[in-house]
Amino acid sequence: MKILYGVQGTGNGHISRARAMAKALQQHPQLQVQWLFSGRSPEKLFSMEPFGDYWWREGLTFVHREGKINAAATTKQLNLRRLLRDIRELPVNDFDLVISDFEPVTAWAARRRGKRSLGLGHQYAFNFPIPAPRFNWMARGIMRAFAPVQSSLGMHWYHFGHPILPPIAQPQVEVNADNGDHILVYLPFEHHQPLLRELAKLPQQFIVYGAPVDLPAADNIQLMAPSIEGFQQDLAAARAVICNSGFELIAETLTMGKPILTRPLTGQFEQEANAQALRELRLARVVDKVDASSIAAWLHEQPAGVRIQWPDVAGQIVHWLASGRRQSPAELAESLWEQVVPGRGESRERAAQAAAE
Repeated sequence: MKILYGVQGTGNGHISRARAMAKALQQHPQLQVQWLFSGRSPEKLFSMEPFGDYWWREGLTFVHREGKINAAATTKQLNLRRLLRDIRELPVNDFDLVISDFEPVTAWAARRRGKRSLGLGHQYAFNFPIPAPRFNWMARGIMRAFAPVQSSLGMHWYHFGHPILPPIAQPQVEVNADNGDHILVYLPFEHHQPLLRELAKLPQQFIVYGAPVDLPAADNIQLMAPSIEGFQQDLAAARAVICNSGFELIAETLTMGKPILTRPLTGQFEQEANAQALRELRLARVVDKVDASSIAAWLHEQPAGVRIQWPDVAGQIVHWLASGRRQSPAELAESLWEQVVPGRGESRERAAQAAAE
């Protein structure tokens, strides 16, 4: 079977999930995959070796400035004529199946040609009534129209009583029982210099990813360039994690049982919904602002992390594809959740309560 697999490249989470899928797909040579990435300029993509001779398209993305969605800048950078041309010219008829990890060019091209399409990723969990801000109909509509597919496999940290899969997230390096001294910070959408000034007020050691490495920083701050292996090592050794409310990094952090302080990106529906779910599931501390005061208050409480062991979701999705998708998505989800080893008991109890509400 020939598969065209589109990946939204705006955030690293989509690409991280794609790497896990690429590794699993290599175990089934009868599944021939052509990868396509969009939403990030090609020179900013890194460690793309698992995807071979991948395709690139401009696609769609949102512009973030100082921790907020900038609607004016997003509209200004939109090249609608090119987007429509890329959708029209994409050779989807050469493939048996189109998979979209919230990637609009492949999804819309498949829809235009009536080609079989499957959505795979966190955003498709919002097809179900899961925790999310109320009355934001415009944001919900945009999410549904962004990368429409015939069927989907949504993912979340809990199923909330719906056929939603666990995350594709497993530790990539060995996690020691004793945490290190540093706190890992990944806040790529924040205004970096004010953030670094706030971190400098604290006595803790911070390793910061997602900020330019040439910025001046205090002695307790180490700025790191993008690196998959380096990031994984620093994450595994961290005593705690500070990040925005993206899905994949938090899912991976939960596999390691690290305490999490998170701030959702303002105006980004998915992240605000994720923050609401984290509160309900009691998996992280959610704050409106990351500064010295909020970090100190969080650390003063000596937060404990929640460790959750997810199964090999990528491997079982690929097996499901290779075997002709004989199971329904609901059956696949049920079999995967039966393999999840939850962390702190109150998280499961709160999740069950949230699903019933």
